[in-house]
Amino acid sequence: MSNRIIEKLLNGAAVEWKPLGEVCHSIKTGLNPRQFFTLNTPDATNYYVTIRELQNHKIIFTDKTDKLNDEALKLCNNRSNLEIGDILFSGTGTIGNVALIDKEPRNWNIKEGVYAIKPKKNIILPKFLLYLFEIDFIRKDFLSKSAGGTVKSVPMKELAKIIIPIPPLEIQEKIVKTLDKFTELEATLEAELALRKKQYQYYRENLLTFPQDLDRGYNEIAKALYHNTPVVFKALGEMGELIRGNGLQKKDFTETGVPAIHYGQIYTYYGTFADKTKSFVSAELAKKLKKAQKGDVLIAGVSENVEDVMKPLGWLGDDIVFSGDMFAFRPNKNLDTKYLTYLLQTEHFAKYKEKYALGTKVIRLNSANLLKYEIPVPELSEQQKIVNILDKFDSLTNSISEGLPKEIALRRKQYEYYREQLLDFPR
Repeated sequence: MSNRIIEKLLNGAAVEWKPLGEVCHSIKTGLNPRQFFTLNTPDATNYYVTIRELQNHKIIFTDKTDKLNDEALKLCNNRSNLEIGDILFSGTGTIGNVALIDKEPRNWNIKEGVYAIKPKKNIILPKFLLYLFEIDFIRKDFLSKSAGGTVKSVPMKELAKIIIPIPPLEIQEKIVKTLDKFTELEATLEAELALRKKQYQYYRENLLTFPQDLDRGYNEIAKALYHNTPVVFKALGEMGELIRGNGLQKKDFTETGVPAIHYGQIYTYYGTFADKTKSFVSAELAKKLKKAQKGDVLIAGVSENVEDVMKPLGWLGDDIVFSGDMFAFRPNKNLDTKYLTYLLQTEHFAKYKEKYALGTKVIRLNSANLLKYEIPVPELSEQQKIVNILDKFDSLTNSISEGLPKEIALRRKQYEYYREQLLDFPR
């Protein structure tokens, strides 16, 4: 099929197709701790970059990023030789995440599963190569070379064999400038969304803190709103019934059938509330599984981190079935579903989880401790007032059908369309 955008851009210029290895000085990697060094020692002040730190073409450090001491940093750099202009490529796990090194990497280095690709800049621009890694046919190429069991990886030697288009440098530069405009706009919207989420969190914490609830931090918003509001504090177990899930595994999913939710989807797919499921199971299996109904709060029972364990999902749809390692809490008539869902997102509950969480690699919270958690219970009319305010923030920050998430999704689709068109060279 003819691509008029590319034809006009090339204007007769030739495009060469070469193996990645021919247009790069090297493809190297870092080190894993094992016998070489230990992470997070008392003298560790440098960052250890893994796949999780490669976000939106950048290297993002967080409070979860592991640390290296100076000696370990030197060992890693002796192997990776990181420089400005290198492309980082996740070669294992979530294969194909990319980031550009645009500042001197003085205080960080990479693990073994992250590859440092050093392009020959007189042949291919680093940013152009970064965008190439994201287009469909190149992704399919390097993913087809991956191997392994549960955690797959693509060997560096195999990655070097993928064939990529090399137009003249001036054409590469034009393409990069065009795509940069789309990614910059998306980054601006993401920054705006981050600010809105902070605002949402601020109001959620304040709206769910009552004057009688001194250990959560007395505040002026609560004082103004609730100074005459009767509030009782009840253990969660006094306010409803907890139903433990059973039996459902991801391999049981079908294309159609009875709506179903797996515990992992609560923190990887769903937002605060939902009325439709992503997945289904057969009617035969559904007969054996526990049911959730409209108004239940679904809760993830396990996770790899404390943040996600006990994440709530307010269920607003018809009856569904749900997996083991999760619960359905069915509130009584004095507790609003949405109000409880918001309560289980607060900092106060997060601290409670940290106190009682069990495990290292797999984190759990004992259901008995969950049911002992004390919640403030104002009258239903007050609960609904709080919900109405927080719903507006939730829609703005989490809904893909409105607000900033919708705008970001539209811009992402627009970027992906032009990326595919601008990098669809004749062969």
